Amino acid sequence: MCGIFALIGNPTGLNDVDYNNIEKHIKHRGPDHTGFIKEQLFSMVHTRLSINGIGNGSQPIVNDDIYLCVNGEIYNHMNLKYNHFFGKYKFATDSDCEVIIPLYRKFGKECVKMLDGIFTFVLFDKRNKTALVARDRIGINSLYYGEDTFKNVIVSSQAQALLGRVADIKMFPSGTVYQYTFNDVYQPKLDVIDKYYSVESFYTLPMVTDIDIYTNIKNSLVRSVYKRLMTEVPFGVLLSGGLDSSLVASITAKLTNEKINTFSIGLQGAPDLKYARIVADHIKSNHHEFHFTVEEGIACLNDIVRHLETYDVTTIRASIPMYLLSKKIREKGIKMVLSGEGADEILGGYLYFHQAPNDVEFHRECVKRLNDLPYFDCLRANKSTMAWGIEARVPFLDRDFIETSLCIDPKIKLKDGIEKHVLRNAFTTDNYLPDSILWRQKEQFSDGVGYNWIDSIKSFAEHNCRKKHENMTLEESYYYDIYTSEVVR
Repeated sequence: MCGIFALIGNPTGLNDVDYNNIEKHIKHRGPDHTGFIKEQLFSMVHTRLSINGIGNGSQPIVNDDIYLCVNGEIYNHMNLKYNHFFGKYKFATDSDCEVIIPLYRKFGKECVKMLDGIFTFVLFDKRNKTALVARDRIGINSLYYGEDTFKNVIVSSQAQALLGRVADIKMFPSGTVYQYTFNDVYQPKLDVIDKYYSVESFYTLPMVTDIDIYTNIKNSLVRSVYKRLMTEVPFGVLLSGGLDSSLVASITAKLTNEKINTFSIGLQGAPDLKYARIVADHIKSNHHEFHFTVEEGIACLNDIVRHLETYDVTTIRASIPMYLLSKKIREKGIKMVLSGEGADEILGGYLYFHQAPNDVEFHRECVKRLNDLPYFDCLRANKSTMAWGIEARVPFLDRDFIETSLCIDPKIKLKDGIEKHVLRNAFTTDNYLPDSILWRQKEQFSDGVGYNWIDSIKSFAEHNCRKKHENMTLEESYYYDIYTSEVVR
């Protein structure tokens, strides 16, 4: 993954772009290379984290009068190249992202529907004076946008790169592509908004009770992990010892048939560390266990709020261990990791799902939680890792896995009162995990990384809060004050 910034608009607005300031806000996302392009009607900045096409995959990519700036990975790029453009288009790079250019030439904005991956991108068609801005189906990669005083459109991976230029910064909607064209006075006009993928559409779909559902889930998740092993650099797996990350690690070990790197973190004596070690021994991984102290976690509060660009309490609490672990992983030369986000939302894995009043409400809560991921868990996973130049890939949020699993009958998901029973049962064969992990009850996050982590950080924030803001707890007020000083200053 990378960092992107683009301004689409008239030359007056382009002339005062401070590229050094922009690079400062997105460089951590792509420490390997920075590329700039400035044309009459647009400007692009790309900071690259090189994982695929290392030799010649720098961006922005220019080909056939089209300019492209991407943050992400296109997992099906080889199939798209072979099926649509073999011998018909000369690729300028080995980047998996360049396939977007000929796809756009052939299919226009509909090209986004053909992409299987995690992405945000800005494309400018110089010949037709048209621009596209798009985000992946679930919103795994961050993207913000707004208009400046010249009515130019500005987008960026980090909201801070828009400060001082955009009055109303918004999160770009997931599963959406915006198409802009230019009028006679060189002002971009938003003429098409295409919501090409809607999580809300799952609200009314019928429940699945297919007899082959266990096989389908297993095969779908294995395929999802496999496609995410597309990399030219060393990688690892985040391993908490819970069901989801353990399955990802086990599948990865089987697919690669080699000793993979796994990583875990917690306070001294944390339950997650014990179970992660059990999994690592079972799959024979090269396991790295790290410890942090409450004091170390509290010391990075300002940094984590600045990177996350939020003051949401739960997100901040959960991000700190991941942020600290990512630093350790980067120091070992790892640039990509697999992570287990998404399974609890899709399959109703949180403990409170036991209290669902009926199957309809159970399912609606799954869809709602999945729809909220760009604001919380996806934001946490993306920004906590990218703070140190590490790309996190999330197999459970694969489109095929979502569509295979989300609408399974809640009675199967929560069979025998066991959360995610359907996922556990799907992997009972082939020695993926020991039963102590496969059937382990989900830990509350506050217990998993260490029994006193949440109480300690909450107590610190409340004790040091200078002012309680309206409709906020003391802890949230403390984070809000950091947010206003570190993010929107």
